Amino acid sequence: MGPHRTPRPERTADEARNRAPRPEARPAPGPGPGPVGTPPATEPGTEALLDPRKAAILKAVVAEYIDTAQPVGSAHITGTPGVEVSSATVRAEMAALERDGYLVQPHTSAGRVPTDKGYRFFVDHLGRPGTLGAHERQEVRRFFAHVHGEVEDLLGRTSGLLAQLTDCAAVVVGPGHESATILSVQLVGLSPRLALLVVVLSDGAVEKRTVDVPEQATDEVLARAAAHMTAHVRGGTLARPRAVPEARDQVVDAVLAAGVEALGGLAGGDEQNHVFVGGSSRMASAFDAVETVRSVLSILEQQLVVVELLEDILDRGLSVAIGAEHGFEPLAACALVVAPVAIDGEMAGTIGVLGPTRMHYPRALAAVQLVGERLGERLGGAPAEPPARPPRAGARPTPEAKAGRAH
Repeated sequence: MGPHRTPRPERTADEARNRAPRPEARPAPGPGPGPVGTPPATEPGTEALLDPRKAAILKAVVAEYIDTAQPVGSAHITGTPGVEVSSATVRAEMAALERDGYLVQPHTSAGRVPTDKGYRFFVDHLGRPGTLGAHERQEVRRFFAHVHGEVEDLLGRTSGLLAQLTDCAAVVVGPGHESATILSVQLVGLSPRLALLVVVLSDGAVEKRTVDVPEQATDEVLARAAAHMTAHVRGGTLARPRAVPEARDQVVDAVLAAGVEALGGLAGGDEQNHVFVGGSSRMASAFDAVETVRSVLSILEQQLVVVELLEDILDRGLSVAIGAEHGFEPLAACALVVAPVAIDGEMAGTIGVLGPTRMHYPRALAAVQLVGERLGERLGGAPAEPPARPPRAGARPTPEAKAGRAH
């Protein structure tokens, strides 16, 4: 399923009921408002409970479960960095982590899997986002160097890029047009009674709306009306378009009246045009329970909830919300990684990924941060970065390239 956009409808009564109280969550490292690597605030007693060995074991369990999606036994992590102890000691520590709520054992004979609390500890103590491999970074550079077209096309294709990098659903909320000024207006005839109003804005966006026009509105009449409108509305905004005086021609004035009315309607539809979701079909393979898949896909189709969650998470100073932290019951099995999109230091949109709580957090944080930064630069008019030169045939791969293939 490709990137798509839908209007943002009002929240229904059922959606409001699904909204559960949010447990407190701590800011995670990564592309949030705070600096990367800032030591997170901790719950009382957390550090005392998780000594270095328990912390190392928990991190190893989370990393193993993210990679395999299988309950993790002591034998799988014994001998990993920080866990150079006997398998019996690992089992005892895992049992203690289960009592403290960081792990859970699905079956008595199975290994253990992380809880939301375990994932939260893992994310809070990453220290910094992961690093995308050299191939993925080059892919991002190449994308922003070559993507062209209208802003809407850029945003839609960016959601597809982010979904591809993270294997999660991606949401891109683009900037509104509040401060963008009108550069030009065109009227293109579609039929004897119908024309298309095309408005070009200073931020590169192109807004369109169909207009009913008199049957006598020839191409010449439409061109005269468009030139008259451009001369008077240029420099204004969609929210506050400048007045357009009559042209003292009955047919042209009829077209102008219809065009001015359509121009005013574009301001009211501004917020509906810049919400894009890519990769929602990837969620079908992320969950075992059919009902969970159906619920998540339904939310993604509505889009309103996801967009509000992105904004809410950032408003709370977070960059990651895990499970029940975001407070929306149908997405209790999901995690969100978000970042603001800034243009010249001002927040102009939001970008994020939605996936299972078992998502690859280091990769998701790195991808959201990098793509968000590049998108902000592109929307702000920064020159496209030239794509990196591909390696020579037979060249020895760098450690970063090896790491990228390992992911």
